Amino acid sequence: MRPSGLVDRIRWYYEGSSDEAQRFRYVLLGVDVATILFIVVSSFLPRTIFVEIADEIIGLFVLADFAARLLISRERLATLLRPTSIADIVVILSFLAPVVGEGLGFLRVVRTLRLLRAYRTIARLRRDFPFFRRHEDVIIAAIHLFVFIFVMTGLVYETQHYSNPTIGNYADALYFTVTTLTTTGFGDITLPGTTGRLLSVTIMIFGVTLFLRLAQVLFRPNKIHYECSKCGLMRHEPDAIHCKHCGALLHIHREGEG
Repeated sequence: MRPSGLVDRIRWYYEGSSDEAQRFRYVLLGVDVATILFIVVSSFLPRTIFVEIADEIIGLFVLADFAARLLISRERLATLLRPTSIADIVVILSFLAPVVGEGLGFLRVVRTLRLLRAYRTIARLRRDFPFFRRHEDVIIAAIHLFVFIFVMTGLVYETQHYSNPTIGNYADALYFTVTTLTTTGFGDITLPGTTGRLLSVTIMIFGVTLFLRLAQVLFRPNKIHYECSKCGLMRHEPDAIHCKHCGALLHIHREGEG
């Protein structure tokens, strides 16, 4: 039964366990995924009236979602000060700002902060789908790398395309970012000056680390996340019965078991 008050009804949709509430959250999830895809794709598109209209629509949606979550929060100040909330505020401003052409193009970089919602999306999918629980480490590592690549691509583009003739569009910036973080470095695109060199060093150090982390989780055996009640060890073999660290009996629920 739906609550009658406005706040209670919104909380029921966002936190309730009914089928209708779950369908509502999956609609939000679908819009979140579509928003992330739009941010990535629109980075490669010229500013047109259609893109700007889409910006406004997405900005209004993000604003409504943010306002609803803040309204139902029992600790609104703490919610407002969370890093993801601050990122959402900045993203809302970037989408709703009256940007025409490339005059405030740096806002394209700012709105890549919306990619942080991918982590919240994965948390929701992990809870509801066995596939995401089985491959959690790989998915999280891939998202780390994905977010890093597109944030750095935005920074490279917005800091270089006015003064660097080799960075003419987002594809050039993405090409430079990927070749740099993989240490391929063909040399056809370089970032001159102190700022460019520091940006290149940042991409290499953090990018290589994230890339190696993804390779590591791809090729090592899958582990199950389950906290041992005795020693706190979190990762165990899929068929583990006892904790390999302390020997305590594990009660791991496996898919397909009753």
